[in-house]
Amino acid sequence: MTDLSPSEYEAFKSFLQDSSGILLGENKQRLLKARLRRLMSQQGFSSFSQLLSSMREGQKGLLEAVIEAITINEMLWFGDSLPFKALKTEILPSLSKRLGRPIRIWSAGCSGGQDPYSIAICIHEFRRESPKALQQEISIVATDISSSLLEQARRGEYELLAIGRGLSAGRQAQFFESLPSGSWRIRPEIRSMVVFRALNLLQPFQSGKFDLISCRNVLIYFSPEHRKNILQRFHDALEEGGYLILGSGEAVDVPVQFRPIHSPPGFVYYQKTSTH
Repeated sequence: MTDLSPSEYEAFKSFLQDSSGILLGENKQRLLKARLRRLMSQQGFSSFSQLLSSMREGQKGLLEAVIEAITINEMLWFGDSLPFKALKTEILPSLSKRLGRPIRIWSAGCSGGQDPYSIAICIHEFRRESPKALQQEISIVATDISSSLLEQARRGEYELLAIGRGLSAGRQAQFFESLPSGSWRIRPEIRSMVVFRALNLLQPFQSGKFDLISCRNVLIYFSPEHRKNILQRFHDALEEGGYLILGSGEAVDVPVQFRPIHSPPGFVYYQKTSTH
């Protein structure tokens, strides 16, 4: 692989931001080379100019593969424990009072499925502990730009190392089954609660209104302008009085229509209504 010149880096940085919203920092050439080395070798690219040219030509799956390599998807099960505590003690009890219609949840930037499956496990546990609450139908839509990560998420199969990132032994035994390969697969009753779809967060998501949106540790990769637009889109996609969960590493300017109800670790927001 040849060196990455300043002009090549700027061209690569500009294309990536325009096509996906991801903003590379200044003087990150060395980091970019390290994260793309394996991908370029597998795809047969000897220079970043060749890689960029193929991306511009729209080679199938290439942009998604580059984004996946750059963003280092190491999602934790029940990462940022406070939002999941708030989910069981505050958000789900509140949503259980919204009678007469299904509850809809969106996990945006779901990576390999850890976030939406963690939410589904919380819902299962809440219903078991409070059998008369949350009797409505619940649907979880999970989106990501990476087709390979979405395929993994749909299978619900994880290596032992990935299972160990934030998942307790008790939850592993209850909600996963071991496979002959040594991997673990999430049980059908949890997997069936989640529908996965491909989505670039810069694009509109025409899927109706949601009661809860979870977008953890995704917005850190976007420029301030794109973050602002995405957060406004989240606001527009929420039912009045809906909830937004962000990651603990995201210092973002949330629209004034949201009221924080918890802050680090993890950010939980309540969308203000006309009476709040």
